[in-house]
Amino acid sequence: MPLLKECKTIPELFEFLTEVYAKQTKSFVMMHKVNGKYEGITYQQFKQETEDFAFGLASLGVSRFDKVAIISENRPEWVYCDMAILGLGAVDVPLYPSLTSDSIEFILNNSESKGIIVSNKFQLNKILKISKNCPKLGFIIVLNEKDIVSSDQKIFTFKEVQMKGGKLKQEDPPYFKDKMNKVQPDDLCTIIYTSGTTGEPKGVMLTHWNILSNSKAALEVLPIYETDVWLSFLPLCHIFERMGGYYTGFASGGTMCYAESIESVATNLLEVKPTLMTSVPRLFERIYSKVIKNVESQSPKKQKIFYWALNIGKEYAQAKKAKKIPLTLSLRYKIANKLVLSKIREKTGGNLRFFISGGAALARELGEFFEALGILIIEGYGLTESSPVITANRVDDYKFGTVGKVLPGIEVKIASDGEILARGPNIMQGYYKNKKETEAVLKNGWLHTGDIGVFDADGFLMITDRKKHLFKTTTGKYIAPTPIENLFVSSKFIDQFMLIGDSRMFLSALIVPDFEAVREYADSHKIHYTSNEDLVKNEEIHKLIENDMTKFQKQLANYEKVRKFVLLDKPFTIESGEITPSMKIKRKFVEERYRHLIEEMYESSL
Repeated sequence: MPLLKECKTIPELFEFLTEVYAKQTKSFVMMHKVNGKYEGITYQQFKQETEDFAFGLASLGVSRFDKVAIISENRPEWVYCDMAILGLGAVDVPLYPSLTSDSIEFILNNSESKGIIVSNKFQLNKILKISKNCPKLGFIIVLNEKDIVSSDQKIFTFKEVQMKGGKLKQEDPPYFKDKMNKVQPDDLCTIIYTSGTTGEPKGVMLTHWNILSNSKAALEVLPIYETDVWLSFLPLCHIFERMGGYYTGFASGGTMCYAESIESVATNLLEVKPTLMTSVPRLFERIYSKVIKNVESQSPKKQKIFYWALNIGKEYAQAKKAKKIPLTLSLRYKIANKLVLSKIREKTGGNLRFFISGGAALARELGEFFEALGILIIEGYGLTESSPVITANRVDDYKFGTVGKVLPGIEVKIASDGEILARGPNIMQGYYKNKKETEAVLKNGWLHTGDIGVFDADGFLMITDRKKHLFKTTTGKYIAPTPIENLFVSSKFIDQFMLIGDSRMFLSALIVPDFEAVREYADSHKIHYTSNEDLVKNEEIHKLIENDMTKFQKQLANYEKVRKFVLLDKPFTIESGEITPSMKIKRKFVEERYRHLIEEMYESSL
């Protein structure tokens, strides 16, 4: 559906929602957990909280084009802060809560942030550790009032800032509205630092229209309505959740409900009963693993019923797409749905119309599995640099294994070397204070994505890999690691998988087992262990994973098959520096860290 009103700036959207739309809706704009129960926030409250905070920021000296950083988990205050900063004509710099103090220090100094908003004591301590090294940082605002651990005069609570703005609001009531009206579509809205898998973070500069043009295009191709209820758990500091959930949800008049944490998503799904949700493939992998694990713990009879129902679901989905459903299939589907499929859907709240997936490639098998259950996953593709969506599947026009068709208003072409190039109103202005990197990816208006892809005969884009991830074995074969890695992580015994093979005779891998599944196997087969280290060294466990991998190897060409692997006793984490906040493996870093294990695999084959 189209936008409720086409807005060119975020403040224009805020003003429309709180002054016009608020009068014609009874829905809440947001919901969050308070004392164990979800409570709604009205548009009036949204307006009041945001305006009061904006006046407070102004009294702290924040004005047009100033930078203010935010480091917080998802919560209504994140939205109040965002709208207040942007309404003043300032620019926000959202940070991942998982970032280290060193990374935060670099971003605050590079962006010249005038202040920072933090959620709690843990985040505050990170800032206090590096604040002396950030000469431009004039104030720190803490959202959790009880978490101030310093008497520093430049530290305030959220409420104190709101109260601080009271005098300015009394003296000049139209001040905030006047500032909002001065914001232009091409004004800088946000600087989002992409962690990248190599080098220092780069600040992606996005304007108001960059983001809202993308939201408008998404709403033109996806059936999103003002009656929709969203569950938000992906970080708001990431452009996918910010545009795809937050701004798009608000622009359509929907209600945004915040999950308490990633760990509580399963519970919150049952409480909120959302109709829409943005997610990443990892969530679907976990749901799939839990469903299969539960099925395999049942009796042979129940397992047989499940797989029968699943096959009927797949057959029904194909017939539905072809718009030709035989009566006998329709009857069998009703039975399968009642016995099995509907019960699994209830675990997601029972109201989901579809998921929107991004951030990483969705395995075709996962898409088909959920489709058979009656849960459609719409996969799209894009980058922070493109605000972020470039292509997306549609509810009535989708193909698993692809990232869909190009969004309205955007142009895409494939370069001679296979790289995907994109152009349109959603493309960034460049990297902040980084002319060299900007010129490397923006050429004649075209964004060089760094991804390799191809269009199929029906106009669906397929991503084969990252340009810089492609490598060649010594046998002269080019390897695209991502599809191979995605294949193996669908194993219930594998949590993380990194392919090795650049300039090598054959492919090998570093594997982090799914320790929950492996421990269950070990317990049921009386394999003694006291730690994860014991498990990865155990020959039976090694054989278990090798046998499971054999099933997947059948789908690969000989030169794509993994001949050797090493099991690691701990996962790749953000804290250890092995993965980025957006969960992408830093390949060179990991290869260097585990070089001794990698070399052992190849030395033993000589």
